[in-house]
Amino acid sequence: MHPAVFLSLPDLRCSLLLLVTWVFTPVTTEITSLDTENIDDILNNADVALVNFYADWCRFSQMLHPIFEEASNVIKEEYPNENQVVFARVDCDQHSDIAQRYRISKYPTLKLFRNGMMMKREYRGQRSVKALADYIRQQKSDPVQELHDLAEVTTLDRSKRNIIGYFEQKDSENYRVFERVANILHDDCAFLSAFGAVSKPERYSGDNIIYKPPGHSAPDMVYLGSMTNFDGTYNWIQDKCVPLVREITFENGEELTEEGLPFLILFHMKEDTESLEIFQNEVARQLISEKGTINFLHADCDKFRHPLLHIQKTPADCPVIAIDSFRHMYVFGDFRDVLIPGKLKQFVFDLHSGKLHREFHHGPDPTDTAPGQQVQDVASSPPESSFQKLAPSEYRYTLLRDRDEL
Repeated sequence: MHPAVFLSLPDLRCSLLLLVTWVFTPVTTEITSLDTENIDDILNNADVALVNFYADWCRFSQMLHPIFEEASNVIKEEYPNENQVVFARVDCDQHSDIAQRYRISKYPTLKLFRNGMMMKREYRGQRSVKALADYIRQQKSDPVQELHDLAEVTTLDRSKRNIIGYFEQKDSENYRVFERVANILHDDCAFLSAFGAVSKPERYSGDNIIYKPPGHSAPDMVYLGSMTNFDGTYNWIQDKCVPLVREITFENGEELTEEGLPFLILFHMKEDTESLEIFQNEVARQLISEKGTINFLHADCDKFRHPLLHIQKTPADCPVIAIDSFRHMYVFGDFRDVLIPGKLKQFVFDLHSGKLHREFHHGPDPTDTAPGQQVQDVASSPPESSFQKLAPSEYRYTLLRDRDEL
């Protein structure tokens, strides 16, 4: 038997202090610094990665650093596995090639990645430890709601776009692809799934995916492609979840403005779905080829009274169509003219050609006047952009460049 070892009181206190310190010291993590050598490997292997694009000289970046590090420590305790959640950063002065690759136009910019794929929506919330941690917890939650009875389908919120997957087994490649797509697009659609005996009545030809559009009148649509093909499944669901004509709100205004494309906006009363449907149909018919040059949006007249005032309109004048070029706003004229073939398309072409801008400053284009008709130079001051005010604020970011304006 070994003899007992007794510690003196000072030694005992020291040992207890060391033990308590070891037990209660929080887990600390070092933020992963990304460069051209490691960025693809780290991001591709991370389930979720939040990346801080910063510059050392930017005061907002300096303020964020300790908050970002503490949020990383909090999340690391909840998700200790190395690749579950990664907090990383890019010094954009040292790695300008990476900044250009991800189109960084302001510091700090926080972008979310899933298995190496950058999500369209960056983090724009409060810069606090709690807000960042809550954001990551939300990103780690299951994006797919499981149905336990097909009767639940009749109680879905039909104001949303619903994607429903019917699978024989949850542990299948079909469902893994579906879940991966849901992780990316869950902000745009509600994703639901059913398995086994519950889903069997809907699996008469095998596993399938159904899209239920908003409203009760539009028919369901079925995905006919390969369910193990991620690109095909993603593209089909994205086309259903992200409409050609999107609603602009005060919540997504900064994001839409930062895309850098002019706005073609329908202002309409919330209950006026008929005008919205007409606008959506004409945009699809006349302007589908312009999708990459202008954003097609609709806005609630009551919520966006201020932009209407800029063009000397009120909610009583709605529906109203206008373009905001981020320098000026231009009014389409009579809403009913949208049904004239090519009229809406010409309005957009006149923006890109500079004709709208010239006419506001110098009166009608001489090429549009009748032969012999006298053309008078009429100086005017077009209404200033209203939606530019929703762009990222200089009180929150260091902005790197001014937007080219039409």
